[in-house]
Amino acid sequence: MNWKMICFAGAASFAFTIGVAHADSQTLRFGVEASYPPFESKTPAGTLEGFDIDIGNAVCERVKMKCVWVENSFDGLIAALQARKFDAINSAMNITAKRRQAIDFTPPVYVMPIQMIAKRGSHLEPTPASLKDKRVGVLQGSTQEDYVRKHWASAGVQVVTYQSQDQIFADLSAGRLDGAVQEVQTAIDGFLAKPEGKDFDFAGAPLTDPSTLGEGTGIGLRKDDAALKAKVVAALDSLKKDGTLSQLSQKYFKRDIIAK
Repeated sequence: MNWKMICFAGAASFAFTIGVAHADSQTLRFGVEASYPPFESKTPAGTLEGFDIDIGNAVCERVKMKCVWVENSFDGLIAALQARKFDAINSAMNITAKRRQAIDFTPPVYVMPIQMIAKRGSHLEPTPASLKDKRVGVLQGSTQEDYVRKHWASAGVQVVTYQSQDQIFADLSAGRLDGAVQEVQTAIDGFLAKPEGKDFDFAGAPLTDPSTLGEGTGIGLRKDDAALKAKVVAALDSLKKDGTLSQLSQKYFKRDIIAK
């Protein structure tokens, strides 16, 4: 996805722009990759919707700024932020040490567990011993790929990368994979809740490793934007304290995933 498109919150139409969008003190421009429901996606009418979209709009309301959404490919979000094509990244981006080298983050807004799924009755566990010589699918370039390569690949686990999550689920259903590692909500919405996922379930406990999987999801900002960061952090704190963020979490996930 290589285009630059600005979506005004609540509007059904989009204004296209070439080059760098210019900021002003009354506008907060969020960079987003809008193909990751339920966090961010488009309605059939072309408007943006999702958990992160609602959070961003709530932040803009608290800081009394106009929300503008600038679409960008996920793997180019950090470079586009540094190039000042928008002011902040709000696109389900996990906070990792590697990303902190390039940009700054708010404290974690929410934490979505990462977990393996496998065929029910396979007795597979998310450990190198259990998965030796097994094929495990992950999304290419994801924190999940970083995790399995670091912890499992050297022990004989076959790490298979894919460009889309749908391809992973298709191969898992067809028996070409023994397991897959992804965010819990992605597994539920994209596979386990569908007919093709009826014979599968979560295998073992959620995975943990801050160095690869991060410490939660936050809003990314440029390192030199301390004033804007302070505004956004204060807005998020206010939205957390009054229960707005938890209410949005319940709306989308039927549980509270807001970082404590």
